[in-house]
Amino acid sequence: MVNAVRVEVKRGKNESSASLIRRFSRRAQGLGLVRALRKRRYYARQKSKNVDHARALVKSARRVQYNEDVKQGKIDPAAQSRGRRK
Repeated sequence: MVNAVRVEVKRGKNESSASLIRRFSRRAQGLGLVRALRKRRYYARQKSKNVDHARALVKSARRVQYNEDVKQGKIDPAAQSRGRRK
């Protein structure tokens, strides 16, 4: 973690474990740690321009090939559209 924030709580004299955990949770929430961690949970790195461009070229080539196969009668587009996921 690059920008780590340390949250530290010390147990009081007559403090129960539950209230210590509750106090820790509140302090972590107050610092915005919970929100930041949830936001970063499914972080996906940005793809480079070259990778995006290469994928676009492959997709374009597939589309051209598909349209060519439809014209030649190798693929029935009506039957193809039913099997797609939503």
